[in-house]
Amino acid sequence: MSKTPQDAAMDWREISRETVGDYRIFTVERSVAQSPVDGQPRTFHRIQSQNWTQIVPITADGRVVMIRQYRHGTQRVTLEIPGGLVDPGEDPAEAALRECLEETGFRARHAESLGVVNPNPALFANRLYGYFATGVEREGAVKNTGTEITEPVLVSLSDLPDMLVSGEIDHALVAQTLWRYLYLHGSR
Repeated sequence: MSKTPQDAAMDWREISRETVGDYRIFTVERSVAQSPVDGQPRTFHRIQSQNWTQIVPITADGRVVMIRQYRHGTQRVTLEIPGGLVDPGEDPAEAALRECLEETGFRARHAESLGVVNPNPALFANRLYGYFATGVEREGAVKNTGTEITEPVLVSLSDLPDMLVSGEIDHALVAQTLWRYLYLHGSR
């Protein structure tokens, strides 16, 4: 049975792979793969990182615990939900609960899945796990480090759609997790 052109386009064969940069929280790999179209080797770069996790923590009175955080890529402060790297061997849901407490001082007791996405399959090999939690409560102080400074901000669930549409919340991965929550659970 012959392959369709689309099936043939999926038959990339990796010839070689090497790490060309190690930057503590991610590595960069150079991969050479044989093109299924013309048989020629092509060079690609891929970013390897631990999986990521995010959580939409919701208080009993219907407010989302978000954070303001300076981001070095854009050199400005963004409004986000808590999240971060999943430690090796750590369950992504547990990582989301940990990140919530560290970044906001609010404890979420149970994380409900919002699904998993590819952050950018053209460059990244990892996955982003999204969660939400209800009934979160302030437990203590934010546990900032020297590289991450977060400020908790409480936002009404009903304000999220306008904040997403206006661009006030413009982190793409945060936006997708919030839109997914709103689609699946509404702005209760």
